[in-house]
Amino acid sequence: MELATLGAGCFWGIETAFSRVPGASKTSVGFMGGRTDNPSYYAVCVGNTGHAEVVQFRFDPAITSYDSLLDLFWTLHDPTISLRNDLDGTSQYRSVIFFHTPEQEAVALQSRKIIEILNRDPIATEIVTAGPYFLAEEYHQQYEAKQRRRKI
Repeated sequence: MELATLGAGCFWGIETAFSRVPGASKTSVGFMGGRTDNPSYYAVCVGNTGHAEVVQFRFDPAITSYDSLLDLFWTLHDPTISLRNDLDGTSQYRSVIFFHTPEQEAVALQSRKIIEILNRDPIATEIVTAGPYFLAEEYHQQYEAKQRRRKI
C-alpha cells in the first residue's frame, strides 16, 4: 500500500470522491503544509497556520495507479486558480499535491505538464514534499457520508 495526500479545495468533497476509488482505503481529512503543529480547523480557516485542507489515504497500486488518482484529482477542482493570494490571505483551499516518494513526484510533475497543455492555461497546483499530517477534528471525518446517514 502507498500513501497519497492531496488538496483541492474543501476537504469534505475530496474525501468522498477518493473514498470511492477501487483500491483506496483509510481516507481521512486533515491539514498539511503549514507552520504550526496540531492546528485546529478554526486556526486554519482564520489563516494563522498556512496549512492546506487535504485528504490522505492509502491505496493499492496494483489496483489503482497514482497516475489514475491524479486524473481524478484534476477533475475535482479548477487547478488554474491560485488561492494563495485571496482577499483574506488564507490558503487552506489551495490546489496541492504532497508527494511521499520520488516516483510520486515524477508522476505528479508529468501529470501537471499534461493538464497544462490540455487546459492551455497555467496550472497553479503546487507539487511539494509531504510533511507532517495533522488529522482534522472527528466531526470532519467522512463528513458527507455522515450527513447522508442523518437524512435517512
